[in-house]
Amino acid sequence: MEAQTRVEMISVPAGQVTLSDRRTQRSWQVRLAPYELAAFPVTQDLYARVTGRRPSAARGERLPVESVSWWDAVRFCNALSLRAGLAPAYRLGTDDAGEASAEWDGAADGYRLPTEAEWEHACRAGTEGPRYGPLDEIAWYRGNSQERLREVGGKRPNAWGLHDMLGNVWDWCWDRYDPEVYGSYRVLRGGGWFDEHWSCRASARRRSHPTFQVDDVGFRIARGPVPAGQPT
Repeated sequence: MEAQTRVEMISVPAGQVTLSDRRTQRSWQVRLAPYELAAFPVTQDLYARVTGRRPSAARGERLPVESVSWWDAVRFCNALSLRAGLAPAYRLGTDDAGEASAEWDGAADGYRLPTEAEWEHACRAGTEGPRYGPLDEIAWYRGNSQERLREVGGKRPNAWGLHDMLGNVWDWCWDRYDPEVYGSYRVLRGGGWFDEHWSCRASARRRSHPTFQVDDVGFRIARGPVPAGQPT
């Protein structure tokens, strides 16, 4: 892969994370194998180099890409994988109803979106509280962002070297939020530049339709072993 599209990836150790949903008062545990997660959200520069597109509402090479749908994110993962000589993680097509579909190939070695369990495990980096540090030191949110997007890496990373896990932009995850109630809606994690402090927590969950493009939603990429019980 050429230097301009090289991604700094952080090795995340195996572990177990307990996920919870305030709406349903449900919690569940997930065991995770080791994997890699990008140190930063995908930037506008990287997105443009891979796709040729600049969809963001705010402009800046080191700003996180935003105004990208879940579908945009999975297509980016496949495109970056091909540039790197890796097998794309997603088989994209249409289902029996003619709707767009994405199937995750667990044997592929390419880039992909993290599951929400992988995201939360990486965000916490061994901590147990709502955040991995004082919010103003680790995140851009409504209280300190001056209500605008900020360059990646401007705040202190967590103990595993991951920046902007909270604040700046929400991250798309692979998982469906609640298929029985919300259908194809996908999980968002992390909080954004316009959110109040209570949304910038390791356990906070949000949902959005996979076609929606919002100016506080971006993504970061993962790579490596797929957890047992691959989500769909």
